[in-house]
Amino acid sequence: MSDFDLHLLTAGPYHEQLVAGFWFSIKLAAGTLVLAMPLALLVALLRMTPSRLLNSIGFTFVEAIRNVPLLAHILFWYFGAPELLPEGLKLWLYRGNIEVAAAVIALTLYTAAYMSEDIRSGVRSVPKEQLEAARALGFNFLTSMRLVVLPQALRITVPPLISQGLSLWKNTSMAMVVGVAEMLYQAQQVESATFRSFEAFAFATAGYLGVSLVITGIAVLYEHRVRGAAGH
Repeated sequence: MSDFDLHLLTAGPYHEQLVAGFWFSIKLAAGTLVLAMPLALLVALLRMTPSRLLNSIGFTFVEAIRNVPLLAHILFWYFGAPELLPEGLKLWLYRGNIEVAAAVIALTLYTAAYMSEDIRSGVRSVPKEQLEAARALGFNFLTSMRLVVLPQALRITVPPLISQGLSLWKNTSMAMVVGVAEMLYQAQQVESATFRSFEAFAFATAGYLGVSLVITGIAVLYEHRVRGAAGH
């Protein structure tokens, strides 16, 4: 088996299986990102609100999520959380696609915790006088953030958020531990069926690398665009 079997990667059922895994990884990352972004913004606002209670809730969320490995999160939502539900609901979940649900929940919470800190750092970089001026004009906290502070913080916040998107893309591979048919899982299945380890995992490696380079390219283009705008 020393010869590289290109046909396995370009045609046939194993090619289709690997491509299906690739596209599922894309969908998993995109869907998680859509859910994580508003949650991250909400948590960031909680961390910055004048309310001590809401601030504590945001702080607890971030610390509880970030200090536990992603793998443990996924396993908890797959094995642990359903056991806390009523028997009927638990059986309904297990009859459905609970693997994907557990992975999406874990990835969403994990990504949102990190993104919220990036958003908070961006907001804190805006001079506090901007918020004070908005409040002096009669805006409440949320309106001041939405109309005055967040637009200014966006330029600073976008690059680290893109970086978190890159981390999310790579983290989708962790979903394989609960049987989610993403790219790495499919590569493992193909390897088990064909014993062509190099070809199967070369496809997965190329898939992760290709998308990662695209995301990195977007970050570089954005940075150049911002620098160009600043130069003018």
